[in-house]
Amino acid sequence: MARIELWNGDICDLEVDAIVNAATVSLWMATGVGGAIKRAGGDEIELAAVRQAPVTLGESIVTPSGRLAARAVIHAVSLDRDRRTSAAAIEAAVRSAMARAGEINATSVAFPALGTGVGGFPLDESARITVRTVREELPAWATIEHVVFALRGAAAYQAFQAALAEPAGEPAPAVDRPVAR
Repeated sequence: MARIELWNGDICDLEVDAIVNAATVSLWMATGVGGAIKRAGGDEIELAAVRQAPVTLGESIVTPSGRLAARAVIHAVSLDRDRRTSAAAIEAAVRSAMARAGEINATSVAFPALGTGVGGFPLDESARITVRTVREELPAWATIEHVVFALRGAAAYQAFQAALAEPAGEPAPAVDRPVAR
């Protein structure tokens, strides 16, 4: 059975096989998690991603990790061109990221809180969707032994802690609505 844990800190510091970037369809990495990954790992990550753009909302692609300790970056497209997201987009992006992690034989993968920064999606809802979806996908990807939810700050940590405390198999209520700006 895979180990799932919370970590409060910079996803760029993790020594895992893959880290997940909360990406837009264009795959430019200017702000948020993407900006942090680019600053820590180098411009070559963004250049490798943009060469594969555009990517459909809910899909993901893999790039090398530059100077990061991780082996790969999985760019999970959870934000549309206007940097908006929805429950359905986050769920699809998590499923796709898990598939890419399995395809590259990753044993460990780290996820940020998708859609909650520039996307403005509610943190507690993103946490429930992400945790539930990872739990649902783990049986399909036997190579994945360790999932880390890499979070910044007490609010994100507490939201994911609460989501992990919910019984597995209990569907979280999903509201499929774009976040108004």
